[in-house]
Amino acid sequence: MDLIEIFQTRRSIRSFIDKPVEKEKIRKLLGCLQYLPSSRSIFPTEFIVIDDKEILIKLADCRDHGASLLEHAPVAIVVLANAQKSDVWIEDSAIASTFLLLSTVELGLGACWVQIRKRKKGKISADAIISHMLNIPPDFSILSIIAIGYVDENYIKPKSKFFSLDKIYFNHYNSKL
Repeated sequence: MDLIEIFQTRRSIRSFIDKPVEKEKIRKLLGCLQYLPSSRSIFPTEFIVIDDKEILIKLADCRDHGASLLEHAPVAIVVLANAQKSDVWIEDSAIASTFLLLSTVELGLGACWVQIRKRKKGKISADAIISHMLNIPPDFSILSIIAIGYVDENYIKPKSKFFSLDKIYFNHYNSKL
């Protein structure tokens, strides 16, 4: 599958079948991360791979809504960064999250980005909840958790929305080709 096909077929998968992801596939997925770009080659982003069911169930309750799919994901990868190392840790971590999302398609897996930064459970930040749960040092901030697993084929729906090409301009805003 070429990269354009991956872009065309990738979906946010929120439902997985009850099948563990093989360690070899996880290793391949993580191997893709060694090719990440990073501003000024600082590489502030780090990852925690979670396959412990009890931890996944707790992570599913880390924010008010939108994380429950983690309870049924066989694997999740917490994307975090040392925010003191780089002023663009968010951008670097977003690129890393996107690498993970796209790499899963090539491996026959599905994935979904669970936003953590700026999300809350009641009045407590999801970042604080997860940091406490996973012993993350205070200089680190969590951007996202990527839920990964084998796609529940009954769940797949066609994309209902696409980015509008009307939002692309040339040389000046509102100047069409």
